[in-house]
Amino acid sequence: MPHVDIGGSVMGKLYMGFDAGTQSVKVAVYDEQFRLVTSRSLPTSLTYPQPGWVEMDVNTYLDNCVVCMAETTSELRRLGFDPKDVSAIMGDGIICGIVGIDENADPVTPYINYLDSRTMADVETINAKKLDIWSRETGNPEASPMFPAMFARWFIANSEAFRTKGVKFVHNAPYILMRLAGLKGKDAFIDWGAMSGWGLGYDVQKKCWSEEQLHILGIDPQYMPTIRKPWDIVGGLCEAMSVRTGLPAGIPILAGAGDTMQSMLGSGVFEANQGVDVAGTCAMFCVSTSGIVPELSKPGMGLIFNSGTLPDSYFYWGFVRTGGLSLRWFKDHVARHEGDGSYYGTLSEGAAKVPAGAGGVQFLPYLTGGYGEEKEASGCFLNMTMDDNQFVMWRAVLEAIGYDYMGLADSYRAAGVPLKRITVTEGGSRDGLWNQIKSNMLGAEVVRFENPGGAVLTNCVFGAYAAGDLEGVDDVKAALGSVIKRSGVYKPEAALTRRYRELFENRQKLVREDLKAAFSRLVKMRAIH
Repeated sequence: MPHVDIGGSVMGKLYMGFDAGTQSVKVAVYDEQFRLVTSRSLPTSLTYPQPGWVEMDVNTYLDNCVVCMAETTSELRRLGFDPKDVSAIMGDGIICGIVGIDENADPVTPYINYLDSRTMADVETINAKKLDIWSRETGNPEASPMFPAMFARWFIANSEAFRTKGVKFVHNAPYILMRLAGLKGKDAFIDWGAMSGWGLGYDVQKKCWSEEQLHILGIDPQYMPTIRKPWDIVGGLCEAMSVRTGLPAGIPILAGAGDTMQSMLGSGVFEANQGVDVAGTCAMFCVSTSGIVPELSKPGMGLIFNSGTLPDSYFYWGFVRTGGLSLRWFKDHVARHEGDGSYYGTLSEGAAKVPAGAGGVQFLPYLTGGYGEEKEASGCFLNMTMDDNQFVMWRAVLEAIGYDYMGLADSYRAAGVPLKRITVTEGGSRDGLWNQIKSNMLGAEVVRFENPGGAVLTNCVFGAYAAGDLEGVDDVKAALGSVIKRSGVYKPEAALTRRYRELFENRQKLVREDLKAAFSRLVKMRAIH
């Protein structure tokens, strides 16, 4: 328990964590009881140089993180804490995204993440090989344009800067962590959870790179970062970053973790067969397992398999790439309330008065392109009349993500995974209307747990583990369990579940059959200048 010394400063250990997400970077400090002391966040920015391309500057992540760290350090001093009591720094980041770096760990390529679909043609080439090594070693039967393995192939083929100067590929959180520690390119690392974000190129259960897969992919193993445990100490805060952040040099820097993995742990998902809706920028519907489930690792399932942060933990997930981003796009560019986060509440308050099904109005959330059977799909609203307004449209946006979730839920249940209860996490979980819509659409109880810290708090708990303040994995689980409280339960209404099922079946036929030729024509029209 923190206490005050004779000089008036607050004593006790502190832990700093960060989350480097698609839309923002957040830094927070927690005390030894895992109570929030202070936090800061800054937005990121994305650029769209060509249709289907999405790029970021990885140094924006680093600079945002450093600024937030400096501001939290100043706030610690103002509150009477001593920054030297920060015992560890750990971060998490996007699992499907990489940047190429040179020998000094400086970026030589843009940072490309899961929103980008430039590798679609290459994905089809890889999948045409129909190799079973993918599902056998990774649990992923097919390549995806979201996979860093495909981005690496693209960089090798198209980036002269990487071919001449590149030494490693790294994710965004490890990039930040290695720069905080002053490491060089040769020291690049990745934790075993984020490793599985590569999609291909590794053995998920042995926690190592697969030389056979990398050979097939044409990726030289020398470009791959060293695989570490999430809580491994990779170095100490370097002098240059000590000056920029105001923290004392030498604070242990950990290897970090994937954002989805930490969000699941922060929601109390410690065992297999638990459903989780990670309602972030990429809406992800996950199910925890004890290993590869052959029925879920078949071609055409549209699911991705990953390793969790904890030993022997795994999960499958399906996704709507622009799920959360669609919400932000609608608020900012359709409702014209950019920068006003409170307007989400206004939209949902109005949408709550709109009947389930939005009167047949449909939104297709493929704003950065489709995938699989809907690879040529684009974002659009359908079936609107003069009677419809932004609240009808907003409900259609919320339901659009739910329709994609229904298809995923059908796959999980067909494989024998029970989905009677689903936990929701991340920013979207705060919307009561959306939680109720999901409950009705999925025919399952939806539960929200209060853990305001989310992935960042989870990182701080692992910081305590690395610092020796927690003795083992069971202590990590207990610490997380102590700060998670149930804050909402949403039960399905049978009549609405039946209504959504009928709408879902019609929507599937509409998107996969009726609109297929229209989407192809629209793709051609985009190329007319």
